[in-house]
Amino acid sequence: MRQLSGWILGPGFLLLTLLLPPPDGLSEAGWRTAGVAGLMAVLWISEAIPLPATALLPLVVFPVLELGTIQQSAAPYSNPIIYLFLAGFILALAMQRWNLHRRIALHLISALGTRPARILAGFLLASALLSMWVSNTATALMMLPIALSVVQLLPADAEASSGTQRFRTALLLAVAYGATSGGMATLIGTPPNAVLAGYMSEVYGFSIGFGAWMLLGVPVTLATLVVVYLVLTRVCFRLDSGEVPGMAALLATEKAKLGPLSRGERIVLIVFVLTALGWIFQRQLALVLPWVSDTTIGIAGALLLFALPVNRRGDFVMNWESTRALPWDVLLLFGGGLSLAGNMERHGLSRYLGDLCQGLGGVPMLLTLAILCFGILMLTELTSNTATAATFLPIVAALALTLGQNPLLFLIPTALAANCSFMMPVGTPPNAIVFGSGQITLPQMARAGLLLNILLVPVILALVLLLGPAVFDLAQDLVPDWARTDVAR
Repeated sequence: MRQLSGWILGPGFLLLTLLLPPPDGLSEAGWRTAGVAGLMAVLWISEAIPLPATALLPLVVFPVLELGTIQQSAAPYSNPIIYLFLAGFILALAMQRWNLHRRIALHLISALGTRPARILAGFLLASALLSMWVSNTATALMMLPIALSVVQLLPADAEASSGTQRFRTALLLAVAYGATSGGMATLIGTPPNAVLAGYMSEVYGFSIGFGAWMLLGVPVTLATLVVVYLVLTRVCFRLDSGEVPGMAALLATEKAKLGPLSRGERIVLIVFVLTALGWIFQRQLALVLPWVSDTTIGIAGALLLFALPVNRRGDFVMNWESTRALPWDVLLLFGGGLSLAGNMERHGLSRYLGDLCQGLGGVPMLLTLAILCFGILMLTELTSNTATAATFLPIVAALALTLGQNPLLFLIPTALAANCSFMMPVGTPPNAIVFGSGQITLPQMARAGLLLNILLVPVILALVLLLGPAVFDLAQDLVPDWARTDVAR
């Protein structure tokens, strides 16, 4: 039914903008752009066609409707942020090819102890750490078998204690929630972050540096993990204090299976650390080498993996066959979202939508932000967080400017909130993967997830308001010079 409604509402929305005159204050090009935005939003939400297929619509619809040339429509698909994400994907695939991510996770889990709460903390931290650099989907897929191995140590019969059952559920949720939380720490950790960086670069010419984002994203992730840990262990699933029998032996066995650190793992680890350090200190490097950017650093690290041999037979750390698992669909989503956002700015649709929200000027800014973030968060429980970010970032930026605020003050919480889907299995891939194990019921996930959704909105807003002025110069009630341009770049 949802797909069928998409086929009706999406084209119908576009058709209305072609048949009816534009409203006062909006140009004909802006009105048609609204039709395309409505078409893409409906198709993304309904998934009437695959999400990346919808993302390709600007390449056809914009030239046909004379809303932009093919060069203008296609340029956002090669935004540097897309190649930064591509580099991150290749580094992550190298870690997976040589099993380095599994070694990191096992050592981190074993270091925290064998009591239920400590085991859960280990899985949360391991999932979050990996998800900072590896896609949350790959992180969940890798961590779930380890969690299920722990679950198998627990009694599964009807006489199993309620504490054991609570620990089983909480542990699996920790895998999903840790993978979701960790992505907020870096630009490549989750698509909404990259969409935000690409949008700022495409529309305002403002660069969000990898290291600068981590100054805000890492504290947000750490605070989120604390909230998730307390909700899982103190509120929804109170855990026993005794050690889990056989846990230490299981971890020792799993680590023994990995054997000593291989040459491939060592090379991947070195390249990964050097690339991450390059990202963190990019601004300092650019003072000496002006051509250095986050994207050039990432692509250089990825290329090294194809050039470094692991043996004398001519095998390299990465080969092109290993890149077949690259999520090209995510990269296309970035491009489609940025192309749509650029046209919304170019033809004045974003400003028009922002002007419609002038009535919010009497509402306290903090309340406006809270409502906005919670609305976006709940919407992503049913739709792709990437598509949601791509659709709403231009509108949110226009709203901020209408209220006389720095667009980043609204955009950063929006992008972070778009990532916080904890409630529904369809909200994010880690939720779906863990729910698919058959070990968790929908009410269990929804109960814990709803509470997290409610708690994390004020956490995100508090940290953005606290750290934003130091990291991004986010002064309230002040529009920066870079945001005063009306020309999309």
